Amino acid sequence: MLAGSPTHGAKLFPPTRFPPGPIIEPSPQPVGGSALRVSGEVAVVTGASSGIGAATARELAAKGAHAVLLARNKARLDDVAAQIRASGGKASVYVVDLADPGATAAACQRIVADLGVPGIIVNNAGAGVWKFIEETTPEEARAMMALPYFAAFNVTRAFIPGMLKANRGHIVIVNSPASRFTWPGACGYTAARWAMRGFAEALRSDLFGTKLRVTHFVAGKTESDYWKNNPGSRERTPKIAIIIPVLSPEKVARALVAGIEGNKREVVVPFMMRLTYWQHALAPWAVNWMMRATGYRRR
Repeated sequence: MLAGSPTHGAKLFPPTRFPPGPIIEPSPQPVGGSALRVSGEVAVVTGASSGIGAATARELAAKGAHAVLLARNKARLDDVAAQIRASGGKASVYVVDLADPGATAAACQRIVADLGVPGIIVNNAGAGVWKFIEETTPEEARAMMALPYFAAFNVTRAFIPGMLKANRGHIVIVNSPASRFTWPGACGYTAARWAMRGFAEALRSDLFGTKLRVTHFVAGKTESDYWKNNPGSRERTPKIAIIIPVLSPEKVARALVAGIEGNKREVVVPFMMRLTYWQHALAPWAVNWMMRATGYRRR
């Protein structure tokens, strides 16, 4: 019977209204999803040459994982690996352009041959510029899909057969608040980040019934080289964001690794960003209006 259709002698109840989607889910994942011990695992971290990626690699190594660092900049990767080894940890470096599917597949094959199938994948590599659609070239739009989305897809796809065979592992999708909210002047960037969120949800569905788990990780504004490499982006942050504290890469990394250890479906930091998520679940129109009203304007 269709909801709301007339019935004889039956009492009708209004439909229950739920918030739009699982915004924050602190509880562990479904049956068979016991938390993975970080110690002793091979942990692949993309975009590991600086910022959140480098800090995450150091944190994983400090917890006893063998950190596998992927990025294009060999000198920076070597520096991060040297820091890890100096602290008594294990690290390996693989220089690769993650926007190149062939090079990515080859690097992943070398990792499996050298170290075995990873137990942890942190898809952190990303790029993008905050521009209005008319400012964004087709080449920039494609590049923003290549990193982060296609890089995360290709890296995960390369390792999934071995992880499925072992029936264990944890995959982290590192994302931006732009995967939930929209604001003016970041059209291509936002679309790519929604693709990452969709990938996390679809991957979790693909892995249903296995012991592989997925964490969607969202950090608020974090001090990193992104802002230096993309001048003008900081100015396009909605003014309402001033209420949300700026994070250090190290604090973000600690929350990310805790999410793996706690087997979380979704982690959002800091608290004020989580609060904004909760507000969006209850009144999405109000949060969207604030983002747009305090956002950047064309000049």
